[in-house]
Order: sequence, then C-alpha cells, then structure tokens
Amino acid sequence: MLWLESVDAIDLAVRGMVVGIVASAPMGPVGVLTVQRTLNKGRWYGFATGIGAAVSDLFYAVMTGLGMSFVMDFVGRPTTVLYLKLIGSILLFCFGAYTYYIKPAPPHKASGKRGSLWHNMITGFAITVSNPLVVFLFMALFARCGFVEPDHPIEQALGYVGVLTGAIVWWFCLTTALNRFGSRIEMSTIILLNRLLGLLVMVASVVGLFYTLFR
Repeated sequence: MLWLESVDAIDLAVRGMVVGIVASAPMGPVGVLTVQRTLNKGRWYGFATGIGAAVSDLFYAVMTGLGMSFVMDFVGRPTTVLYLKLIGSILLFCFGAYTYYIKPAPPHKASGKRGSLWHNMITGFAITVSNPLVVFLFMALFARCGFVEPDHPIEQALGYVGVLTGAIVWWFCLTTALNRFGSRIEMSTIILLNRLLGLLVMVASVVGLFYTLFR
C-alpha cells in the first residue's frame, strides 16, 4: 500500500506505549479510584485497579484498531491518511482541553474492606470498560501516531502489547509515587496533574497538526 512506510516492530511497540500512557494518564473515575485505593488499602491494591483499567484499554484499543484496519484496507490512499491525521490532531486537542478543564470528584471514604487483588482488578476493569467513548480517544491517537498497520499482523500485535505495557507502566509509576508521597497528595494535586497533561496534549496536537500540514 502506498501510504505504508517500512514497518519497524520496535517502533510500533514504542508508539503503542505512548498511546497506552496517554490513554491512562487523565485522572478520570478510575484514576481517582486508584488513588483512593492506594492511599487507603495499599500500593498493590491500587496497582491491581490500574491493571484492570489497562486490560480494558487494551480491549478498546484492539477493537478500534481492527475497525480502522478494515476501513484502511479499502481506502488506503495518502490523502485519506492525511485527513485521518488532521482529524486525529483536532480530536486530541479537544481531549486535551477536556482533560484540562475536568474536575475529578473527590474520592469517597473507603469502607475499610480491602477485598482481594482480583476484586480490585475486576472493578477497575468494569469502571473503565463502561465508558465506550474511550474509542474516540484511541481513534485520535491511532490516526495521529500512524499506529494501525493492516498488512502486518505480527508487528501490530506487538504494538498492542506496547499499549498494555504503557498503561501498566503508568499505573505502576503512579501507585509507587502515591505509596511514597501519599500524605502530600490532595485533590488540588490531581487537578494540577490533569491540567499539565491537558496542556501537554494540546501542545502536542497543535505541533502534529502543523507538521502534517506543512512538512
């Protein structure tokens, strides 16, 4: 296909990790729940919640990638990819703005029951998978990053492994930081983190838009 460049499995896996981190980082309901469980139950209970969310992200990533692969098999032209990247940049900017302005609800007081790690993981998965709008985020990220490679199933599978790895790395780093500095974490800190991430995504989307238009 004309629009496909040479596929590097490692490069695709790295792009997948970036996608996984960006998709996981905003402090939505599951992020706040992970913070709460880490502070109230312990690091590994929060991490288990994050793993559940990461598995949900992988599920939506695969579904999105399969859908985009099906479309690209029929419209694999350079102009189509150009439009996809432009739309992806615009959607990413909107996502960044949403992340900047969203104010996560403060975590409710824990019941005192830890539950099993599996229970925490399953509830993390359930909360994340109940929001199908994340598909639009993956569409934007995949289009912007040139992530979908329909004719290279092995490389694409490694890319999905990268998505899962990136998400798990994010949750591991977050719960580790909370475990160490948890007493200093307040809702204002979570809101600040969201705003910094939102600004970063908006700047990256604008740079990507100009690069696509004027490279």
